Order: sequence, then C-alpha cells, then structure tokens
Amino acid sequence: LQKLREICTKHGILLIFDEVITGFGRLGAPFAADYFGVTPDIMTTAKGVSNGVIPMGAVFVKKEIHDAFMTGPEHMIEFFHGYTYSGNPIACAAALGTLDTYKEEGLLTRGEELAPYWEDALHSLKGEPHVIDIRNIGLIGAIELAPIAGSPTKRAFSAFVKAFERGALIRTT
Repeated sequence: LQKLREICTKHGILLIFDEVITGFGRLGAPFAADYFGVTPDIMTTAKGVSNGVIPMGAVFVKKEIHDAFMTGPEHMIEFFHGYTYSGNPIACAAALGTLDTYKEEGLLTRGEELAPYWEDALHSLKGEPHVIDIRNIGLIGAIELAPIAGSPTKRAFSAFVKAFERGALIRTT
C-alpha cells in the first residue's frame, strides 16, 4: 500500500480506502490506514460507526479536499451530494454512543490482542473436509470451501445455517 500511496502522490491521483469492513478496530488498529501506516486522501466508513444498529456511514477527507469544497459563496451548500441517511438524529446518537464505547473500552486497538487467538481458532479448521483455503488479517477471516458441483453456493449456505443454529452469525458469498 505504501508503493500505491507513492504512485498516487506522484501522479496526482486520489487514494481512497474503503474501511467499511476493516475500520473501527477490526485489524487491531482504528483503521486499516493506521494498521498499514498509509494515509489515504479519502476514507469511507459505515456499519462500525454505529455498531450496525442503524444505517450510517461517513466519509473522511484530507484537509485539502475539505478546503476545496469550502471555498464557495456563503449561500452555497458545501458538498451537495444527497446522502441517503444525512443527519438522522437516531443514527447520530447511535454513532456518538458507539464511539464513546470504543474509547471507554479500548476497542479500537483490542483486536491486536485478540487476533492471535482468532487466527489459531480459524486456522485449526485447516484439513477439515471441503476447506480449500483459510485467510485472515486481524479479526477478519475467510474460509474458502470447495463448491458442490452444479450448486456453487449450497455448501456455504449450509455452513451458514449450521453456524446460526449454534449461535454464530457468519457471512457467506
């Protein structure tokens, strides 16, 4: 990512990080940008900002980008974009409460402590039937399963159902 940052800077290209999945401590740092030590020009976030209890997203931009939108006449809307959930007071309250909890409980960096345990547990499934590959970074993991011929999503859905029956919620693709 550092090389990508250098290329973008050299050629005047904006570097944008989508931190919807990786943000808010899932890698053991507040954001993947922190984890990798690379500063993007724009960073998108969602889900984690309100703990997923209500839809909310945010976009963080470098000061230069912010300032470019703030140079218009006083009567102009700074960034006329029409966000779907702009200014929802319930979402804002959820986000403020979530951010307070992250800070009070040290959750933005706790993933660094938990990641080795998660990695051990996840990789303990290596060698199980139908497991092709296991990948993880921080508290994010993926298990690639061999598809069933003619029904490529059936095995993943079956894993989803079995996990749900045992009280675990997983995402399949």
